[in-house]
Amino acid sequence: MLDLFAPFFQRLYETTGINFTPFYDPYDWGRLLEGMWVSVQLILAVIAVSMVIGVVGAGAQTSKLRIVRFLVAAYIEIFRNTPPIVQLLFFYFGLGAITPQVDMGGWYEPVIGSFGWAVIALGIFGGSYNVEIFRAGVDAVPETTKEAADALGFSDFKIFAYITLPLAFRFSLPALTNNVISLAKTSSLAYVIAVPEITYTLSNIWSDSVNVPEMMILLFLYYIVLVAIIAWVMGWLERKLALPGYGQ
Repeated sequence: MLDLFAPFFQRLYETTGINFTPFYDPYDWGRLLEGMWVSVQLILAVIAVSMVIGVVGAGAQTSKLRIVRFLVAAYIEIFRNTPPIVQLLFFYFGLGAITPQVDMGGWYEPVIGSFGWAVIALGIFGGSYNVEIFRAGVDAVPETTKEAADALGFSDFKIFAYITLPLAFRFSLPALTNNVISLAKTSSLAYVIAVPEITYTLSNIWSDSVNVPEMMILLFLYYIVLVAIIAWVMGWLERKLALPGYGQ
């Protein structure tokens, strides 16, 4: 594939000095593709973790135990009121320093690497917003619907799992879309702990080739396209899951 446009970008560099090295240099092309793929993996993992936390946290907020509700509220306040980059550094350098290491036969590797800590930190950060988003969705479910399920003999857990949560997810999709897009953009902060995603990869390329403007353009375009795809998917999902008579 690189052979299709490599001559054009090589000539562009030679005649104008505009240097998009990933489009004519095989090594930089490989680095670009790897960085893009790592970014996609990171975003998907962060979204998945934040969704699980959001669902569990929203369920915990309905608990009859005051201590459980207090812990969820404390979690939300702590992680919503601190910058995500600070959380990344805290998890990687703070908790990472005390986590076990594995003997790799002459050197030691941490059990959780930079990618793992990025998923944990950003997932927890995003989850603190998703808890409130899902809670608002839960509150939007009509009480009569839950009462009907209770009258049919459903337990509290089954009412939440089979009735409340599916409806709450649909109600939450507009706000959830905003948070998912925000998380996708926030994932670029993972470069500060050396996760080899797109920002980190392109920064290495521009350090080697001194082509900062060109690589910044690529980075800018990458996130424009990626976020547009995410927004389209979430919009499609919202239309697909729309229920007549429930605010649609």
